[in-house]
Amino acid sequence: MDPILTIVVGVTLLTVVGIAFGGTFMLRIVGGKQGANALQKTMFRAGHAHAGVLVTLGLVVALLTESAGVSPGWSAAGSILVLSSAIFVPLGFFVSVLGADPQRPNAWIRSVWIGFGALVAGLVVAGIAVISAGVGAL
Repeated sequence: MDPILTIVVGVTLLTVVGIAFGGTFMLRIVGGKQGANALQKTMFRAGHAHAGVLVTLGLVVALLTESAGVSPGWSAAGSILVLSSAIFVPLGFFVSVLGADPQRPNAWIRSVWIGFGALVAGLVVAGIAVISAGVGAL
């Protein structure tokens, strides 16, 4: 694996600790020990779920592109784009509803769309790179 991507994957594995901490935050909300309105509960759940799924997907993309023999640059590009979506999407869900009693998401919700753009771009890059590696191996 490319050294840059290896470092990114290692850092990503450490972020799972933060996602686990977010799970304890969700348990406090669901248990009524942490105040949150209905919008916040929904957005916090979405943010937590997307963080876990997108981190897992980003790590899988890194492994798949590496095992398919994709060039290090393309492997890193696709993987890092997908992994960056694991930052932007949850960030938008969490930060857009901060405050005492928000009634609608604030401008930070745009971060969700930036993250989805990074996700799509990363998956397209990785998918084409894996297909190209397969065709090149024929």
